[in-house]
Amino acid sequence: MFRNQMPRYEILSAEALETLDKGWRRLMTEIGVEFMDDRALELFRKAGQRVEDRAVFLDPDFVLEQVAKAPREFDLQARNPDHSVHIGGDSMAFGAVYGPPFVREGDVRRDGTLEDFKNFARLSQSFPVLDSAGGVVTEPNDTPLDSRHLDMVYALQTLTDKIYMGNVVSGTNAADTIAMTEILFGSREAIEETPAIISLINCNSPLRWDDRMLEAQFEYSAANQPVVLTPFILMGAMSPVTIPAALVQQITEALSGIALSQLIRPGCPVVFGSFLSNIDMQSGSPTFGTPESGIGLLCTGQIARHFGLPFRTGGGLTSSQVPDAQAGYEALMTLLPTFLAGTNWVMHSAGWLEGGLVAGFEKFVIDAQIVEMLQHEFTPLEIDEDSMAFGAHEEVGHGGHFLGAMHTMERFRTCFYRPFLNSSDNYERWMRNGAKDTAVRAAEIYKQKLEDYEPPPIDEAVRQELEEYVVRRRAELGD
Repeated sequence: MFRNQMPRYEILSAEALETLDKGWRRLMTEIGVEFMDDRALELFRKAGQRVEDRAVFLDPDFVLEQVAKAPREFDLQARNPDHSVHIGGDSMAFGAVYGPPFVREGDVRRDGTLEDFKNFARLSQSFPVLDSAGGVVTEPNDTPLDSRHLDMVYALQTLTDKIYMGNVVSGTNAADTIAMTEILFGSREAIEETPAIISLINCNSPLRWDDRMLEAQFEYSAANQPVVLTPFILMGAMSPVTIPAALVQQITEALSGIALSQLIRPGCPVVFGSFLSNIDMQSGSPTFGTPESGIGLLCTGQIARHFGLPFRTGGGLTSSQVPDAQAGYEALMTLLPTFLAGTNWVMHSAGWLEGGLVAGFEKFVIDAQIVEMLQHEFTPLEIDEDSMAFGAHEEVGHGGHFLGAMHTMERFRTCFYRPFLNSSDNYERWMRNGAKDTAVRAAEIYKQKLEDYEPPPIDEAVRQELEEYVVRRRAELGD
């Protein structure tokens, strides 16, 4: 887990925040938000909110009362306590790409498999900059649809000892995730006291929460497990084309979902989620790493802090089909404002390609390199008598060089950050070593990481109980 103690870059004036505040209040009261779950509607109705058909017209002051019940910060426990994380404040935690049905390995683009999923989990365990493999790192399309969540959760629990994300396809899948987590950590009480699962609940923007996501939200919030309430907004398609309109919609959707979680279980942890980009108005295709998404990201951080909530946004996003220069600079266009905003939970940190349709092995390594460099760049500078090196000037004098100075000799191995992926060879040496570009070098690294991977130790009795649960539930689900 990384602590970003740099000052936050804030883009909105006090007047702009006040205008946005008026906007979401109006949207919430005059247009309302749809909840496609009868339990949600009943909770809002009992709380005195106006419900018409499936639309809930929310009193903004009531919503703010609910939001105030959510903790500003909370801990997430990992199987290995060294990998537990803190969500909120100046803490940043990073998870891998989430949700792609396809995989890219070199020149091959194909359906994701369970073995691909496991390999991404192994890579997530192997890179210290990642705090989690996330959840659905890629869809294991070679496994039965109704029970593949069991395989994914089991892989995350046994191939990594870091935090992981819960399955949200249905309430049943969420309940299975919770049950398996109870096995891993010993009891329901253990995970209710300190949560162990973080889960993504996406809004069907504009202004609708669907039944499957709400089913999962009810399970996780009732169990005191944090949910990331995330509007999924591509400006021009799921929101108006202007950034202020998208921000107003995002606030309305996120806060309405957060209010529901507090009605389910007051005080349960939540995360203000944001996934905000835009479409290409010529083709209609989603675009990522755009200036608009970066601006929206910076605004989101300021807005979440305004409401006193931890927040999720950012990632190594790109529209590129391959791990090329476009993939690199678009990922940086999203990851840099992610750090500037001090994002607390960063999804899609490594591996995202082709607008999220593809999980790329080489891109995974490239993104891990970018994240590691940014973590180093955003580590506060230590300035003291020793680092100012006056003695080195006394030793070298005028017109000399510092290569052999004692200050240099004592520090030369660690004084500068050394990237694991970059090449700084001169041209002749680069040619002799095969003239490898970034993608080729990244391929070599991920293959070596997989070859060197060793599974983290786990109590055999716990592993056996998890395996028996998966076998039993698979049979009960008809697979």
